[in-house]
Amino acid sequence: MEGTLNEFAHGHGIRRCRYRGQGKAHIQHVLTAIAVNIERLSGLPPAEETPTSRRPTAFQRYLDQREIPRPKSWRTLGT
Repeated sequence: MEGTLNEFAHGHGIRRCRYRGQGKAHIQHVLTAIAVNIERLSGLPPAEETPTSRRPTAFQRYLDQREIPRPKSWRTLGT
């Protein structure tokens, strides 16, 4: 968190407002935060298109072999 605040204070001049009034200052801060987020996201590598499926755990295989229903959150992408 301190790194982000330091970036805003020193890198983007958030300590000095261009406009007067709390409302306008708030809008300036929000727009600066949006710009920083866009800048950070543009530097990320592209995301994979499809998530990779995981192999079921031993316990999940045990439930499947005995045809015991398991919670939806335990199901793999392939089933």
